[in-house]
Order: sequence, then structure tokens, then C-alpha cells
Amino acid sequence: MGEIAQGKAGYAYEQLKTPLIVDDTGFFIDALNGFPGPYAAYVLNTIGNSGILKLMKGREDRNARFVTAIAFADENGVRVFKGTIEGRVTQTPRGEEGFGYDPIFETGEKTLAEIPLEEKSRISHRARALAAFHDWFVEEYRVPRNANG
Repeated sequence: MGEIAQGKAGYAYEQLKTPLIVDDTGFFIDALNGFPGPYAAYVLNTIGNSGILKLMKGREDRNARFVTAIAFADENGVRVFKGTIEGRVTQTPRGEEGFGYDPIFETGEKTLAEIPLEEKSRISHRARALAAFHDWFVEEYRVPRNANG
């Protein structure tokens, strides 16, 4: 995970010539050999949560994870920062909040759709990737200087 974000960031930087970040998220289900993986958005739009639950019917191994890759691009190249949240695919959807796979992805005792947004924002895969980027940016990143600077 990370190659897609890296490619998108590199392409965007070549087009825009300005520092930028992009992200890419995948949803990986162990019992389905990592499916839908980087195709999570397409699969959600195609078969939805009900389709995932049908594919998971009768499967004991319900372990899954979300992985977000944040890619930062500038004149020095592209750096990738990842965040992961582990959990399980539920038997049925639960919760009113959230979007996407949130109602069928359980971490701890609750689905992401049952966790208040403020808490979810602190523990999510995207928050973890952004925190890794933030730490690197604040501690290590040096703004490139042009010949006039």
C-alpha cells in the first residue's frame, strides 16, 4: 500500500510544480485475500456493504484493516506516510454515523459508524497517516530554498 498515492503525488507535482499531499485508502479483508484492497471505492459503489457481507457469509475469519497512505511531493521527490486501523467485518451493519464501510467495520466493540465523529477522527487510519506526516513535517522537513532565497 502506498504505490498508488506515491504515483498520484508524483504526477500531480509534475503538473503543478508546487508541494502537495494526496491520499489513497484501501480496505483489506483477510478471508477475501485482501479484497477489495485498493479498489475499495469501486467495490463500495458496485456491490456495497451488502455485497461484502454476502461474500463474507459463513466465514469465520472476519479480520480486516483500513490502510491510508498520505504522499507528500515536492522538488525533492515523494515521501509516503501510512496509517492503519485493525478490526473485523461485522455480521450485519450497525450504527447511524459515518460513511462507506463504517457500518460493517468493527474496531474494539463498536463499528466506525457507532463511534462519535470526534473520537473516530482521532483513531482512524487517515488520522494516523496524517499524524505521521505531521510529525515528519514538523521535525524533519526543511523548506527547499530557491536560488534567490
